[in-house]
Amino acid sequence: MSSAKVWTIAETSGRRLKPVSYELPARGRMLADKLGTRLASVVIGDQVDRNDLQELFWRGVDEIYLVTHPELAGFLVENYSNVLIALIKTYRPEIIIAAATTTGRTLMPHVAVRLPAGLTADCTELDIEEETGNLLQTRPAIGGNILATIKTPHHRPQMATVRPKSTKPLPRDESRSGLIHIVKFNPNWIDGRVKKVGMRQIEETGAGIQDTDVVIAGGKGLKKGENFSLLRELAMLLGGVVGASREAVDRGWISYPHQVGLSGKTVTPKLYLAAGISGAIQHLAGMKTAEVIVAVNSDPEAPIFKVADFGIVGDLFTVLPAFISRLKGGKAK
Repeated sequence: MSSAKVWTIAETSGRRLKPVSYELPARGRMLADKLGTRLASVVIGDQVDRNDLQELFWRGVDEIYLVTHPELAGFLVENYSNVLIALIKTYRPEIIIAAATTTGRTLMPHVAVRLPAGLTADCTELDIEEETGNLLQTRPAIGGNILATIKTPHHRPQMATVRPKSTKPLPRDESRSGLIHIVKFNPNWIDGRVKKVGMRQIEETGAGIQDTDVVIAGGKGLKKGENFSLLRELAMLLGGVVGASREAVDRGWISYPHQVGLSGKTVTPKLYLAAGISGAIQHLAGMKTAEVIVAVNSDPEAPIFKVADFGIVGDLFTVLPAFISRLKGGKAK
C-alpha cells in the first residue's frame, strides 16, 4: 500500500507528458512535506515515455501510479474518471491537485460529483492548515475582486485545480528516484457510450500568450484602444505578443484572449513589460512569475513597481516610442 497522501494528475499528449505535469509537483511537494507524507503523480495513457516518468521523479515526485492501455490513449472524461475513482478508493489520498486545463477542468468536477468530494477550481495558492492538516485553497471570487480561502474539512480527498504556468517546476534533481505502481487495466473502466472520432483545433486571437518569451501588456493608461498599436509594434520588434489588463479588455480595447490575470491567463515569459497598468492584485497574480518585469507608469506609487525588476516613472507615450526607435536603430527623441 502506498504511503503517498498527496497526488498530482499528470497529463499526456500522445506518449509524452505535457509540461504542466512537471509544474504541479512544485505545489504538491510543499504540501506533502508539511504533512510529512510522500508525493505521487497519476499517469493515465498509453505507452508513456519512460524518460518522462523519470523526469517526474527528478521534479519532486516520490511515486507514480501508471495506468496504461491503448483504450486510454486519448482523453475521455468517462474513462479517465472511472480510472481515477478506482485509484482513489484503493489508495485513499488526502489531497489531489490537477491543472486548470481543459482536461483538469473536465475530469475533476466529474470525479468530485461521483465520489462525492470537495473541489476548488482555479486556485492561486495552496497551503496546509497547521491545526487540522486541512488543505487551504485560495482562489478569486466575486469576479476576481477578492481572494477567498476555502476548506473542505468533511470530505476526502480534498481536490483543487491550479492554473498552468502559475508555478515553475522544481529544479531538476537527477539523484532522485521513485517507485512506479503499475496498475492493472480493468476493461470495465471503459465507458462504451462515448468514443472520440476526431479533433479540431480552433484558432483564437491572442493564442500563444502563455507560450511566448515576451509579453507587452497595456492597461487603462493607454487611454483608448487605438493606442494598443504602440504595444503591437513593440511586441513585433521583440518577437512577442500583446497582453492586457482586465480593465483594458472590459473597455473593449482588446479581446479577452489577451487578458492577463486571475480572470484571464497566467503567463511566465522571460520578459513582461507592463505599460499603463497600475498593478491590481488580480493582474499581478497572472504575471508575477515572469523572469524579468519592466513597468512603465506615470504614478510612482503604482503597485506594479513592487514586483517590477525595472521601473520607469514616466509617460508611456514618450517611453514606448523611445523603445521602438532604439530597437529600429534610431535615436530616442
